[in-house]
Amino acid sequence: MAGWFLLFGIAFIAFALSAVSGGGAGLVLMPVLGLLLRPEGVPVALSIGTAVSSVSRIILFFRNIRWHVVLRFVPPALPAAWAGVLLLRQLEPAYLNLLLGLFLISNLPLVLRRQREIETVPQAGNIAWLPVVGTLAGFVSGFTGAVGLLFNRFYHRLGLNKQEIVATRAANDVLLHLVKVVLYVSYGMLDRATLTAGVVVAMAALISSVCMKFSLRHIPDHLFRKIGHGAAVAAGVAMMVIAGNQIVTKDRIGVHYSRESSEIKIALDWRQHRVALELEKPAEIEVRHTMNPQIGTSPNSAEFQYTLSHILHVSIIDGIYVTHVDTRHTNAPDI
Repeated sequence: MAGWFLLFGIAFIAFALSAVSGGGAGLVLMPVLGLLLRPEGVPVALSIGTAVSSVSRIILFFRNIRWHVVLRFVPPALPAAWAGVLLLRQLEPAYLNLLLGLFLISNLPLVLRRQREIETVPQAGNIAWLPVVGTLAGFVSGFTGAVGLLFNRFYHRLGLNKQEIVATRAANDVLLHLVKVVLYVSYGMLDRATLTAGVVVAMAALISSVCMKFSLRHIPDHLFRKIGHGAAVAAGVAMMVIAGNQIVTKDRIGVHYSRESSEIKIALDWRQHRVALELEKPAEIEVRHTMNPQIGTSPNSAEFQYTLSHILHVSIIDGIYVTHVDTRHTNAPDI
């Protein structure tokens, strides 16, 4: 129960910052939801909450919607979202989250720019590329549940002010999120915990939108953009940390180092593979690839076996050659 109250508080703050920065609540909430739900449940809960947030912002900022942007963005985004949902059922989202985190961190130079540089933005952008942006946004949103700040730069380049960005993004997102929710349910990706998290996020989003309606007008445009870039960097760092931990745990990634009088050993574990580099005296290098066929067995367990070793030898005396060894042990090699 305490976790749901904590989620509500963080979601309220995230959607408040989202109103100030022009989006990004979903990306901020992804690391938090990742601690409460299974990975494939995160985009489902985000879509439920973000759909409610988009509806509330459409009602509150309806006059600021720029429909010519919506009409070019939404049609290609919907089928792309379906493709993203299908991919979500096949692949591990943590790897994409890691890449998205790197992309978000690229906003750091924009945070460090001076105010005069930040204010230099186009007043009227070309809208011909909007279908492409819609396709990319729909696909990424279907896979992760949120795009938020990823595409905020494109809205700025259209010359939209802060109210127009909030309203137009909501109009672009609402149908997209509703379609995704239907797809998630139809594919059996909605369980009780995910539904509860989605309802909690939706309630926080609704209350936050009402509270921020009267605060947005008092925020200068340059500060609006800078907060958005800062939120993107913070979300990127959090996504990389969470996704990195998930990948390390799921794929059993580990680095090992040992040093003896006559040799130095460095090894990297990834899933059922181990790649080891051995520096031996007087002057020989061995690169060893060993594969463990028993996927899912802990390297520290008695049942863990290493087999099928391929060793590349580089020696100033014997030259370069390869050996193959079929070794079977009840314990992992000591390295």
